[in-house]
Amino acid sequence: MNFYEATKSLENEKRLDAVAEKVAEVVGKVVPPGPVKDALSGTWLGHSAHPVMTDIPIGAWTSATALDLIGGKESAVAARRLIGLGILASLPTAMSGFSDYADTFGAERRVGITHAAFNVAALALFGASYTARRKGSNLRGKSLSLLGMGAASAGAYLGGHLSLDMGVGVDHTAYEAGPEDWTPAVPESELEDGKLTKVEVDGATIMLTRHGGRVCALSDRCTHAGGPLSEGTVEGGTVKCPWHGSVFSLEDGSVEQGPARAPQPRYETRVIEGRVEVRGS
Repeated sequence: MNFYEATKSLENEKRLDAVAEKVAEVVGKVVPPGPVKDALSGTWLGHSAHPVMTDIPIGAWTSATALDLIGGKESAVAARRLIGLGILASLPTAMSGFSDYADTFGAERRVGITHAAFNVAALALFGASYTARRKGSNLRGKSLSLLGMGAASAGAYLGGHLSLDMGVGVDHTAYEAGPEDWTPAVPESELEDGKLTKVEVDGATIMLTRHGGRVCALSDRCTHAGGPLSEGTVEGGTVKCPWHGSVFSLEDGSVEQGPARAPQPRYETRVIEGRVEVRGS
């Protein structure tokens, strides 16, 4: 069994569910929807903050390990300082990762909790390595760092699987291609202020509603995790996703509140002979 096959098996390991769901519940209470979660999610950045933040601890620990292997005795202090930097950077990085983890379900959550476990193990091993080095036990410190790099590498592999194979943290409308030309969608009479309507147009699922005397159209698939906006709620010129509470402007699809990072694709609308027509903006 190769790494990929082992990870696919992990997706179906339901024995992890009890722990995985409990951790997600705790994280959800500690980091509820709001400014802190938006900051950790990367709403301000335009995409997930967690992968960016991992560069610092991984880079610091990898550099320290390289110095251990090829740097010689004179690099011992630098290696220890790099490990300390990685430990400090890992704390906010872990917070952003757990914030994202709380928004996952099922197979994503099983892989996510294993990803977190490897990273916590890596942090513990590098913490022990730092302590050993401070006490003058450089050989022990180097050995612990090598074990830490092994745990961090396993965690990084699972993180890549979550993003690249399972789509956690990606824009769920990235490949959506709506109609390029004006295309009939629904009779105008079916639209009401505050009522959300889902329509299928040229393979795209679109949410329609009437607001401020005009028809607004956004992709129905939430950019954050694919939640159906048409099952959400309209609040003062915005629509709130029913899954994780992301809020988007009805006018232009911009993110008013996370954890979403990317805006909703917006469609142009017009009314011709009593029918609403849409096209990509």
